[in-house]
Amino acid sequence: MVVFSLVLSISLSLIAQEQKIDSSKYLPLVTFTAEQDHENMNQQLGIKVCVLALSGNESAPNAANYNESLANPCPQLPEILTTKNGKKVTTPEMWWNVRRPEIIEEMEREVYGRLPENIPAVKWEVEITDYEYVGWTPVVAKKLVGRVDNSKYPLINVEIDMMLVVPRNVKGPVPVLMMFGRPSFPAPAQPSEEDMKLINKTFKKALINEDPQLKEIFEKYPAYDPLKWENPFAAMMQRRGQEPSSTEQLLAAGWGYVTIDPNSIQADNGAGITRGIIGLVNQGQPRKPDDWGALRAWAWGAARGLDYLETDTLVDAKKVGIEGVSRYGKAALVALAFEQRFAVGLIGSSGKGGATLHRRVFGEAVESLTGGEYYWMAGNYIKYGAEESTFGRKTGCDLPVDSHQLIALCAPRLTFVSYGIPEKGDAKWLDQKGSFMATVAAGSAFKLLGAKDLGVSNDYLSEEMPPVLSGLLDGELAWRQHDGGHTDAPNFEFFIPWASKFLKYEKVPARR
Repeated sequence: MVVFSLVLSISLSLIAQEQKIDSSKYLPLVTFTAEQDHENMNQQLGIKVCVLALSGNESAPNAANYNESLANPCPQLPEILTTKNGKKVTTPEMWWNVRRPEIIEEMEREVYGRLPENIPAVKWEVEITDYEYVGWTPVVAKKLVGRVDNSKYPLINVEIDMMLVVPRNVKGPVPVLMMFGRPSFPAPAQPSEEDMKLINKTFKKALINEDPQLKEIFEKYPAYDPLKWENPFAAMMQRRGQEPSSTEQLLAAGWGYVTIDPNSIQADNGAGITRGIIGLVNQGQPRKPDDWGALRAWAWGAARGLDYLETDTLVDAKKVGIEGVSRYGKAALVALAFEQRFAVGLIGSSGKGGATLHRRVFGEAVESLTGGEYYWMAGNYIKYGAEESTFGRKTGCDLPVDSHQLIALCAPRLTFVSYGIPEKGDAKWLDQKGSFMATVAAGSAFKLLGAKDLGVSNDYLSEEMPPVLSGLLDGELAWRQHDGGHTDAPNFEFFIPWASKFLKYEKVPARR
């Protein structure tokens, strides 16, 4: 009854808050389906017909191209170290002051969208602090919420969901890897056996007060406890011999980790583009062609998470990394490229829109992103999948920038590009070779800035991908293809020592 009353009270309070908002004072929320939103952008751009996306099924009538001889219709990539007026970039100063801003301008305008000037502030709150075990490592876990100021448009509410987990058996502050995913406590925290006895004693009294007949039953079975204590090490013993998870490996190496929910920042669909942080800034209205898409919004949210980490004394904010797989691998690369405070990135199976070259026609193509996943990108990106329009026909070959330049924006910081193999589920659709070509080409920027690249030439057309399980891990730019599927988990055992070495981090046990 108490629980019901509390829930009812909270519900009535929320209703009262909603009733205080006079919606007539604000622009009405636009509610589109994804198809309607896509068509709205097409109309803004003057697009009449878009190229139809091809199927990843090789036996389908509209199968994507998997013929390597047809994969490079425009093999010449946009220059990394040549300015728009044709000058060679020969010094780090020219890179930082001239060429890098040029690349960012075109990346923002044509591919990922611009960050608005009026993004509201985020206020972080630690909702729960818990002490638990992950594997054999004692940790402190903090459930965090980042509330975005919506005072200018209260019809949309954005709260960023994040979890920080840090080991307690090492001397801090520690490096932390931020990962896109659904936050959850690493394990339900268990009271000690003594605490559980007290809980059971109190619980029995409460039950007897509720129903006096239970007193006779408890007296009949005096050793019975309604609530059972579970040994926290029992589950660990059962898992002996199994491969440790990625998070267990991080903690064992003295790292912490963060999980941040991208969907709490921006929905992963076109219908949600007038909601989330993009909708809040646009006051519930559709995007303009150079407005940011979901990838840039997720990257922005990760940067706001980093804002919090800079205030937490358990975290070494100069050694925070960003990680993601698939669409979140794309977002992780975008975050690393545009937010220079991230020290390291693990970019897993990111495909088109991530590390794979846009102008490559192999598996996933530009029209795949300009169609169903258009909302990941800036509206302007749809132009490069236009069949008929007021400006004619465009393809990926017309893009003024490409993914090798996105990787170059990460230089000289640590950048680890990870893929699996098609046989295990990391589909050919992702074009592993196209990502390797981009990583090879990006190396020139790393070398200019005094960092080491893959250790091969920067001739992306002639360099061959190394064999599976033969990583190129000697420099700040790294590549490794594991023999697993659509995940980066098998590369963690290589990523962690690689990153620790370059970050000059060594685990130091905490004093007891």
